[in-house]
Amino acid sequence: MPTDSLFRRVDAEGGRLITLTFDDQAFQVPSGLTVAAALLLAGVRQFRTSPVGGEARAPYCMMGVCFECLVEIDGVPSRQSCLIEAADGMRIRSQQGARELPFTAAEPVVMEVQP
Repeated sequence: MPTDSLFRRVDAEGGRLITLTFDDQAFQVPSGLTVAAALLLAGVRQFRTSPVGGEARAPYCMMGVCFECLVEIDGVPSRQSCLIEAADGMRIRSQQGARELPFTAAEPVVMEVQP
């Protein structure tokens, strides 16, 4: 049974490299990859920890269904890294446990109960 990673560099000749930072470590990857694919290519194996038990998590479905690939991108938490194209200079951080999302509402919703 093969044990090599399924993720390999697929650089096209003359392809442009971009620089990403993950947990303060910079690396270069080919342009055109999703954030999840770029991180896996760079050898990252833990993207977040489970909010319940603290177990390590990494991408599973690579199509936005499982939410195992959540990371913080440029200061915004809970981003699905498999759905976002990597851009030069992105600052990515692993997500430890649950994150609060900044919800804003124009006005509070008030419901009246009719007798």
